[in-house]
Amino acid sequence: MRINEHYLTLEESYLFSEIAHRVARYTEAHPEADVIRMGIGDVTLPLCPAVVNALEAAGAEQGKKETFHGYGPEQGYDFLRKAVLEYYRERGISLELADIFIGDGAKSDLGNILDLFHEDNTVLIPDPVYPVYRDTNQMAGRRIQYLNATRENGFLPMPDWNQPADLIYLCSPNNPTGAVYTRDQLEEWVRYANQQGAVLLFDAAYEAFVQDPALPRSIFEIDGAKACAMEFCSLSKTAGFTGMRCGYTVIPGELQRGGVPLQALWLRRQTTKFNGVSYPVQRAAAAVFTPEGMAGCRKNLEVYRQNALLISQTLTDMGLWHVGGVNSPYLWMECPNGMSSWEFFDHLLQGPHIVGTPGSGFGKNGEGFFRLTAFGSPESTREAMARLRESC
Repeated sequence: MRINEHYLTLEESYLFSEIAHRVARYTEAHPEADVIRMGIGDVTLPLCPAVVNALEAAGAEQGKKETFHGYGPEQGYDFLRKAVLEYYRERGISLELADIFIGDGAKSDLGNILDLFHEDNTVLIPDPVYPVYRDTNQMAGRRIQYLNATRENGFLPMPDWNQPADLIYLCSPNNPTGAVYTRDQLEEWVRYANQQGAVLLFDAAYEAFVQDPALPRSIFEIDGAKACAMEFCSLSKTAGFTGMRCGYTVIPGELQRGGVPLQALWLRRQTTKFNGVSYPVQRAAAAVFTPEGMAGCRKNLEVYRQNALLISQTLTDMGLWHVGGVNSPYLWMECPNGMSSWEFFDHLLQGPHIVGTPGSGFGKNGEGFFRLTAFGSPESTREAMARLRESC
């Protein structure tokens, strides 16, 4: 018996687990500290009424023989898949029902999709990056080539046409930096992926934060994307489903490699390894896409947008360079006074009692930078910014 030794190449602790451990140790030693958490991107506002009503109604259905639901379709119930299909159609994107797969969040699907691809594939991943992209490929022993995202390119790396690639990860709006690709930039990435015969894995988990109509919210707004891309979306931030767990992945029927539709492979994988999202959660998710649900979600999103604007204005007033905060819930700031990422983490935790995320945890290009999130309450965000002004 042999273990998968690729796991031994990983960092000992997942980034956000390490942050949680450090904060727990500090608060245990300093129980009087009023710590404000702006690190992990968890939402704080409750589900909107339309979602709660649908969830309660579906739960009641499960208590009656006539309306009870057991195992559902692994790719999701049609009522939710059709709602997602209509959500895209309203944005001018034409898809087929077979293209839509319901899952328990973008994180799971982004990792599990790798079952479809050979371990010898070369993977392009931005640096800094959401750790799941890097770690799941490292677990499989794939060759990872990093795209340098830096202050000079606005943390939006572009393709090197001389560099071969099989799999390409893009996230826009980006986690952790909050930067958003323009239409021209995504058009170049699609041309590159098609020229390489690569598959572009596009993480659109934060698309609902994009307010500028000139900025794409989906890779399928780009001509040629259906031949090279799949898209991963989540309701965690759009509708506050971090505790509910529901998202969707779009794999167009046109996306084929080696003469094989990847859609068919993903369906085969899901029917073997996944039992689907629970019926009540899918009913609640479908309510998100109703007029009442969208209005409720937009109301909550606006609170987070105002938080982001306040954080951005505070950093600007303090002369601290940053990106994000507009069209994104994340702000990516340069650490003041030449501090390293973890030094600034300790400074904020021990001084003003603010928890953020050290940029170095997202890759080597993240060293010297720091991520703040806008998912707190307005009150805690205002208090955190007042403390930040006093401490830096």
